Amino acid sequence: MSDSSQAEPLVPELTRDVVLKVARLARLHLAESEVESFTSQLTQILDYVGVLDEADTEGVEPVAGAMGLNSVLREDLPTTSLSRDDALSGAPHHDGSYFLVPPILDPRAE
Repeated sequence: MSDSSQAEPLVPELTRDVVLKVARLARLHLAESEVESFTSQLTQILDYVGVLDEADTEGVEPVAGAMGLNSVLREDLPTTSLSRDDALSGAPHHDGSYFLVPPILDPRAE
């Protein structure tokens, strides 16, 4: 039997290269000091997540929030809406059926 202290970690080692790759994918520029700091901080976070992963949750019901709040929004009920003519009446530009808006993308760009 293998010693539990030699068990394979649940999360792969977070290296400097991984932090740089994630930063590049997120289009973040990190200073050298930030790379070192984030590598250390993220390693600690992932280690703690590993500890949480070992917690016995057998029989514990999943919850969306700890406060048990109910929705504060009103019930969604169908109501009458504006007619097409009423909706278009306030539009600066329309063709009788649709709102007309200026193009926002270069039509030549693909």
